[in-house]
Amino acid sequence: MAKNFIRKVHRLDARGRVLGRLATEVSQLLRGKNKVDFEPQFDRGDIVELINVDKIVVTGKKAEQKVYRHHSGYPGGLKEIKFSKLMAEKPEEILRKAVWNMLPKNKLRSKFINRLRFIK
Repeated sequence: MAKNFIRKVHRLDARGRVLGRLATEVSQLLRGKNKVDFEPQFDRGDIVELINVDKIVVTGKKAEQKVYRHHSGYPGGLKEIKFSKLMAEKPEEILRKAVWNMLPKNKLRSKFINRLRFIK
């Protein structure tokens, strides 16, 4: 294991980029899959800063039809919010959810997502 490695800072412009393709690129940078010494059990990823997140695009009719759902666990606890409303209120949350679901479901996921930053 290389103990002293340097985390690079990648600044990406999200203007006009498709949501899923941008989220894929971001998740690979956060994991460090672009490095030659990549090992899935170690956290050697980079820091990713995103600008112009409010200008991301989606293909097809997703802007009108996509719905984000979560459940509190209690009866009647289903919460829903449409893509268009979430895009108007918190556009960075859309990209954070997409990247979160692309990261591996293990103890490192929260460490990876903490290195995702949004620049206004």
